[in-house]
Amino acid sequence: MTTSIEKILIEHGTVAFPGIFDTLSARIAQQVGFQMAFVSGYSVAATSIGEPDMGLLTQTEIVERARQICGSVEIPVMVDADTGYGNPLNVYRTIKQLIAAGAAGCFLEDQLWPKRCGHMRGKQVIERDEYLNKIRAAVEARGESDFFIVARTDALAVVGMDEAIARVEGAREAGANASFVEAPDSEQALQEIGRRSPGPNVANMIEGGKTPMLPTEELGKMGFHLILYPLSGLYAATKAIETMYQKLHADQTTLGEEHRLISFTEFNNLIGVNEKYAQAERFGVR
Repeated sequence: MTTSIEKILIEHGTVAFPGIFDTLSARIAQQVGFQMAFVSGYSVAATSIGEPDMGLLTQTEIVERARQICGSVEIPVMVDADTGYGNPLNVYRTIKQLIAAGAAGCFLEDQLWPKRCGHMRGKQVIERDEYLNKIRAAVEARGESDFFIVARTDALAVVGMDEAIARVEGAREAGANASFVEAPDSEQALQEIGRRSPGPNVANMIEGGKTPMLPTEELGKMGFHLILYPLSGLYAATKAIETMYQKLHADQTTLGEEHRLISFTEFNNLIGVNEKYAQAERFGVR
């Protein structure tokens, strides 16, 4: 069975797509024309519990946020499943719940819990066999559903390139759909991953992170196919809100800053106000 994500890759070859963190960012991603998006655990931790991506977000919280987001848009949405929140039995349950929530796929990683953002220090990874059993559990839980599993490894920073490649190779043999060697810290490392890791491959473009920021076309030539910008929207929104709040706090007004804001009408169009009016009229609601 070809998943919806695989169909996008077949059509486009290499795809750049954004990280999202709530229904509003998801609808914006869909409106501007992205064909897929990714629910970033880093972003959900920051926006739902106000905490860093250091293993504090729970399975229940990420599944519920995924349910809200997937129900608000029509494009396929992949979800950060972290480590699966436990052993292979927990992974099995997590995958089943994400499928029920409407997710089109997930990233599943090999860090020792509590995990942390792949571009932070102090990461540890579980044994390869333990990780591959988690992948096998995810594949079995998927069954015949349209669900795309990305095998992510953080072993590069912990035990080196050869082990990282061995892990994604094993995960792909176990049934994962794509490979993701996290946090290469040089163009040379990216080139080696693109050459050695079984495609399709994920490149994680985090502004200010460890991995060099390169254009999608260049990454595609290196052997990467899913070019993820997981935090761009979060960082842009945070900066915009901070700037506007600073203005309001300092001047006690937003006058003169209207050009920085989406208009009342534009925002209502984004969230579907006119559609709701039309629906209300059909049902006699005033």
